[in-house]
Amino acid sequence: MKKIQLLSILFVLLVMASCNKDLNTELRYESYEFSGIDEDAGDWKPILISHGSELEIPAPSSEDSPEYLEEIEQAKSLISSMTESQKENLEFWTNNSVLRWNEVALALIAKYNLIPGPNVDESYTLPNPNNPAGPPPFPFSHPPYASRALAYLSVAQFDGLISAWHHKFQFNRKAPYQVDATIPHAYVDNGLPSYPSEGAVLATVSRKVLTAMFPLEAEYLASLEEKHLESLILSGENVQSDLEAGMKIGEEIGSIALTRASNDGMKYAQSPKAVSDSLRQAAFDRFGWQWENLESPKRPVGLTPLFGQVKMWSVPYVEATRPEVPPAPGSEAFEADIKILKNYADNMTEEYRRIANFWQDGLGTYTPPGHWNDIAGEFILKYKFNSIRTARAFAYMNMAIMDGGISCWDAKYYYYYPRPIQLIEGFETIAGTPNFPSYTSGHSVFSAAAAETLTYLFPQEGSIFKEWAEEAAISRVYGGIHWTFDATVGTTQGINVAQYTIDVAKQDGADN
Repeated sequence: MKKIQLLSILFVLLVMASCNKDLNTELRYESYEFSGIDEDAGDWKPILISHGSELEIPAPSSEDSPEYLEEIEQAKSLISSMTESQKENLEFWTNNSVLRWNEVALALIAKYNLIPGPNVDESYTLPNPNNPAGPPPFPFSHPPYASRALAYLSVAQFDGLISAWHHKFQFNRKAPYQVDATIPHAYVDNGLPSYPSEGAVLATVSRKVLTAMFPLEAEYLASLEEKHLESLILSGENVQSDLEAGMKIGEEIGSIALTRASNDGMKYAQSPKAVSDSLRQAAFDRFGWQWENLESPKRPVGLTPLFGQVKMWSVPYVEATRPEVPPAPGSEAFEADIKILKNYADNMTEEYRRIANFWQDGLGTYTPPGHWNDIAGEFILKYKFNSIRTARAFAYMNMAIMDGGISCWDAKYYYYYPRPIQLIEGFETIAGTPNFPSYTSGHSVFSAAAAETLTYLFPQEGSIFKEWAEEAAISRVYGGIHWTFDATVGTTQGINVAQYTIDVAKQDGADN
């Protein structure tokens, strides 16, 4: 399909192109016919609110009212004077802008996925949300942070669209191009009512949530919202009152999402050194081992020791998904694993190296959670999901990924298990060693949780998702970063976590 470029967000595409040379991270698609429009989606069960009717908007003017007819004339005037830049903008957003806002989020994650460097005295200053300009700038969008940003974005989008669908089919106001045949329609006709505008819901809620997650991008995100809103009128699908109603929903659901975020415990995840040291001592007292950070210079605290205490979406309590105790150093199982890792290191093939590099998703990339969002987008397009089905897919997958990350980090800092480089004399990795404990593998948990949820959403594709999740897990063993039991147990952990999310999804009414 035609590659669409928009100068105002060129840096998004450039950053995304740099995320992984093996990935096509910019989805190339045009307006398309949806596989269905889900007229009953306004009755689906939301996640943050009780029902789509909870967010109220005023009844729209009738299609023959003077107020509405004036809006039609204003839209026609804007369309008739459209510039080339506006036409490019119109093409960019298309009729499923959930995908575009997800791309924006992935690009911001990649941009801010940079470890804060040491000060002159080799001490470290942490990013501070109260002083986002830093130095260092806020946030450091590491995998736990990325999983959380994507979860809040997609859940807010999903709930906002449930509300939009409820009101759309309550009021059933026709789109401008259906009311006035002289108005050109830029997109494929899917027959959706226009009030409120689902695009306006997405533009406003996405700007609001992403601004909270990436405060230094406030001006940029506001400009994207403005361009997206403008495109909705230029497309022939909406008039100004459609936008205003959608923006009202977006503002309200965004505030509800951010209220949850402010109280979910993430602000405490990067704990002080004393807390981290107490976790390490507790693990040593229980098990007789402890992970040591082998960086130089060494950061005093591992990455987000208390992320395992952040509020989960679907799992009732984190211990419900905590895995079994890993093999004790010196045990038969442990020694067998050393042999496996040494064998991979001594017989590293091009294929092993390719797999390790492909799934690395390290600094300057959109992280493992972002990688699975990129994958999900391709299948959303393949099956021609409408915008509310798209938001639902991202919401449940990202809920499972975030819950998986919380469960994984709980295990990491409960067991505080050493990495191979610490316990195998002379052992070297082919990738940098992360500054947090080994068991279980974050890549494995994130990937298995995503793959299991995508298998529920796209059952006919389940075998490929599970194959990719297994490859992502073993990639960390090929890279020398993890033990094989980090990967295998982590995969099981991710599957178990995802089942809680899938159980919620099965009750939301979308499968009826």
